[in-house]
Amino acid sequence: MKPFAYVRARTVEEATAAYAADPGARYLAGGTNLVDLMKLGVETPETLIDINRLPLDDIQELPDGGLRVGATVRGTDLAAHPLVRARYAAVSRALLSGASGQLRNTATTGGNLLQRTRCPYFQDLSKPCNKRVPGSGCGARDGVHRDHAVLGHSDLCIATHPSDLAVALAAHDADVELHGPDGERTVPVAEFHRLPGDHPELDTVIQPGELITAVTLPAATGGLASVYRKARDRASYAFALVSVAAVLDLDGEGAVRHLGLAFGGLAHRPWRARRAEGGLLGTAPTAENVSRAVAEELSAAEPLRDNAYKIELAHRLAGAVLTGLAATPRP
Repeated sequence: MKPFAYVRARTVEEATAAYAADPGARYLAGGTNLVDLMKLGVETPETLIDINRLPLDDIQELPDGGLRVGATVRGTDLAAHPLVRARYAAVSRALLSGASGQLRNTATTGGNLLQRTRCPYFQDLSKPCNKRVPGSGCGARDGVHRDHAVLGHSDLCIATHPSDLAVALAAHDADVELHGPDGERTVPVAEFHRLPGDHPELDTVIQPGELITAVTLPAATGGLASVYRKARDRASYAFALVSVAAVLDLDGEGAVRHLGLAFGGLAHRPWRARRAEGGLLGTAPTAENVSRAVAEELSAAEPLRDNAYKIELAHRLAGAVLTGLAATPRP
């Protein structure tokens, strides 16, 4: 492993100042992804800035009924929190669908959003990867790509984003709070991750030195029927082939009043299905209507040689999730 310096930050300002002094630095929280990539030689930070002692490890109920989740809240604590389970069920389900109990005890909320792709070409230094080394090529495009993107990819990268939590947060209209050299700003989770375009090395819209300080879940989607479901190759400790998070509210006539729908495993970021949402708004979520709206959303897919199965899988999974939510008795 390449030698590196270590800084233990005591405040958010101290952490961002340490990053500004060393652009080759990385923030360290749970380290469940970063340390693995350091062992592989994919990440070679000059400095690790430990943020575990920052006061970012609590979950607060906001005055309007929303929740503010600190960036270093551990996955286990977030999944088990009674307000999360009661108001944002998809978030709890997504966390419990990912990793193992041991990893959830260590991994943090902010770190979960900053996970890097599990594409084997990205993790193997002997293979070409534009995300790891811009301009080197994409080995997956003509290689093994069964697990790769069918939506929003580019000629330079077909990787998918691995987070389960990010998909559920996107469906719930959550925001990411950032603190950086230029102050504080807020970005919707659905816009936090980038599509690859000409710069697949950029996973998110986060600016150099910015630190995730919290994720906020709005009151507006709290308490609505929500669920997260994940199709994978084995029952546990596997990344999604396709996942679906949905948040649904019906009016008194049984028509869709609000719908948040997001896919995982299909793109370089959680895919917020705006076209399907718009197609179902104001209509009854019957199997026929749901199928039509989801098919319209997935019509933009551009599968490769070995991953066209994801389109049908996503169609069926979303249909089952939405019709199931619609049939759930309301409180």
